[in-house]
This record gives sequence, C-alpha cells and structure tokens, in this order.
Amino acid sequence: MALGGGAALGALFGTPATAAGNDHFVWKPSAPQAGGFSASGLEGVRAAIQGQIDAGIISGAVSAVARHNKLVWCEAQGLADPIAKIPMRKDAIFRMMSSTKHVTAVAVLMMVDEGKIALDDPISRFIPEFKSMKVAVPVPGTKDPSQVTLVPAEREITVENLLTHTSGLPAVGGFGKDDVASPGRPQHALTDTLATWTPKLATLPLEFQPGSKFNYSPLEAHGTALRLVEIVSGQPAEVFMQERIFQPLGMHDTYFNVPARKQNRIVPLVDRVDGQWAYADALLGRTHMSYIAGGGGLLSTVRDFMLFDLMLLNRGSLNGQRILKPQTVDLMSRDHVGALFKQWIPPITGHSGFGLSVRIVEDPSKSNGRSKGAYGWGGAYGTETWVEPERDLVAAFFIQLAKPPFASQIPFETAMQKALVA
Repeated sequence: MALGGGAALGALFGTPATAAGNDHFVWKPSAPQAGGFSASGLEGVRAAIQGQIDAGIISGAVSAVARHNKLVWCEAQGLADPIAKIPMRKDAIFRMMSSTKHVTAVAVLMMVDEGKIALDDPISRFIPEFKSMKVAVPVPGTKDPSQVTLVPAEREITVENLLTHTSGLPAVGGFGKDDVASPGRPQHALTDTLATWTPKLATLPLEFQPGSKFNYSPLEAHGTALRLVEIVSGQPAEVFMQERIFQPLGMHDTYFNVPARKQNRIVPLVDRVDGQWAYADALLGRTHMSYIAGGGGLLSTVRDFMLFDLMLLNRGSLNGQRILKPQTVDLMSRDHVGALFKQWIPPITGHSGFGLSVRIVEDPSKSNGRSKGAYGWGGAYGTETWVEPERDLVAAFFIQLAKPPFASQIPFETAMQKALVA
C-alpha cells in the first residue's frame, strides 16, 4: 500500500497538519481544568487504582494522562517490589514487551518518509533469503503440527505484512530457555543479533500465505522490520532508536539494554502464587541482549512513552522535533487489514480495526469508552498506552506482572473518563 493512500485519506477528511508551535509540551503538572478534568474526578482515578492494589490484583502502578498538551495526571501508587516492600516511583523502568512494536513501526515509517522503504516493498529486496519462501500446509486428517506439506508462497512478504501481523512468519521461542522446537529448528540464542538471526528465520516455512490471515507475531515480524531499518539506515538498531527517536523526544530512560546506573529502577516481574507475591522470570530484559528485539525488547518509563505518544497525537512532532510526516501518522493509525483482525479473536477484536502495529477503536461502546479512532497497543506484562485524537488525549497505565489480569487498565480508564468534564 503506497504512502499516497495516507495522504489522500488526510485530504479527504480535512485533517490539518500540526501548526508550528502547537506541539509544545512540558513535563510538569498542570491544573486538571487545563485538560478539561475535574480535580475530584481525578481523585476517583487514584481510588480506582488503590482499590486494585488493596484487593491484591496488582502490586503497584504508574499512570498518567495528558490532554491539550498539558499533563493533568501522573501518579505512582503501591509497591514496585511487593516482596521487598519497595514503593513504586514515577520514574520506574518497566519491561515494555509488545508495547515496543509501535515504536519499531515508527522507525520503519521514518524510512518510508525518507523514501528508503515502501510499505509494498517485498522484504527480499533488503534480505534476499526471504525471496522464495515455503508455506506449511497441515496434512488433512491429522492434528500433528509436524505433519505438513510445503508449498510455494503465492506472493512475497511485504513490509506492510510485517507491521500488520499478516506475514505468516512463525513464532520461534528460545533466548536460552527450554523450547519445544523440533530438532534442527533454529532458535534465538543470547549471542544472536538482528543480522545473524533474521536469515535463520528465513529458513523456516511460513504458517500461512502472506496477506491471507492475521496471526499475532510475538517477536519475529517486528524483529525483521527492525533489521530492515538497520539495513537501509546504515545504523545499528540501538543507535538508530537513540539518535533518531529517543533523544529528539527527550526519552532519556528508554533502552533495549538499560545502563548499570539505572538498573535499580527496573520494576521486578512478579506473579501471584497461592495468594502471595513471588518473583517471576522475565523473557526479555533480564540480562544484556545482543538481539535487539523490535517486537518486545524495550524497557522504559511512563514519562518516556507519554512523550512518544504525544508525538503521535501531534501528528508526528513534539516540541519542534518532527519524527514523522503528518500524513504518515494518519497512515499508521487507519485500518489496514479489515476483516482479518476482526476474525482473529472475534469477542475481543471484532469491533476494532488494525493499523500499522496499533489497534484502532471503531465502536466506542465496546472499547471501554475510548473514543472512535483511538489507537495504541500494550505489552504482555501490563504496559498500556493509547492516543485519542478525538479527545486530544494520551494516557498510560503501567504495571509489571507475569500474568496481568485481562484489561487491567479498565478501572483506571473508567475513572478517568468519569473525571473528564469538558
């Protein structure tokens, strides 16, 4: 899908480009009324989160809301470490897991803006190993996943397929853990890099024909996408992200590998076991990683991710630092897969669209009250952020649990919406 489609969409709906100066934001508390909230209503937000903590549902959280480029709420509540009784702090560093994905998507789209990548490019243009892929088709009458027939892919994987979970790339475990992969099946190793791993991934058969299905790719698709960024930018992924995204936006606590001096701020991953809190092993971020996981490797703070989403809310710029063109943000935040996402998990996704690595609200009555067109994505350990263009609002709710309750941010969201008065 060419970039011109996004520009045409913006023109069709008359969406203006961000005017110079309108993207100004300072990270300091503003009066609730500056964002159209009531002070008493925001106390309801505090109470809603505290209720979850008191009930033992979560151990602690950091949450924030900004509207009209004003920070109207940012609080740390409960405990970062419920075992050692260490309080949560506002600058706590969280494992972002899949919240990383839309950051990787922005990196790719920056290369689209520069004309180095097109969304409809076959990825074999950059990584030749993906040129002639095979698709694994189950043998009729068996449920044995090893019983498959390999058939040629009907078309190549495109860049857009990577960002919309429609590539067919398989989910591959590893990272030094035990895995059920069959003998000879390549696995991630702690010594792998994007450059060494991605060609190995290309030796595996696809799970379905590219573009025919939506099936969530935990690490592989966005890892491949980030490898494309390395190739066309000529920079290692960590360097590109720091120099081109994090530093310009003032995201000073966002890393794939957290420096030693800041590691004491990483929130330990915990789980609820027999009614008690216990430490849990994190898949990523537990040690230095040479593989820069574009699908789940970032660690960050609420402040930093709010800055990133404020950039998206302001259609690609923040405080005079333009990251994406306005029409590219429009392209990112509109539906790209139609019925494919709705058919994935119909009770959950049937009322939503899916853009370039973000879920998009189509029916507010079935989306916890988020407004039509709101978009975002979350992480497996409970990091949730979203952008609401209709309300000129961004919000974040971060916890760090090995198995967070489904939609754990709902009490926060519900209270926040009740606090909104103008």
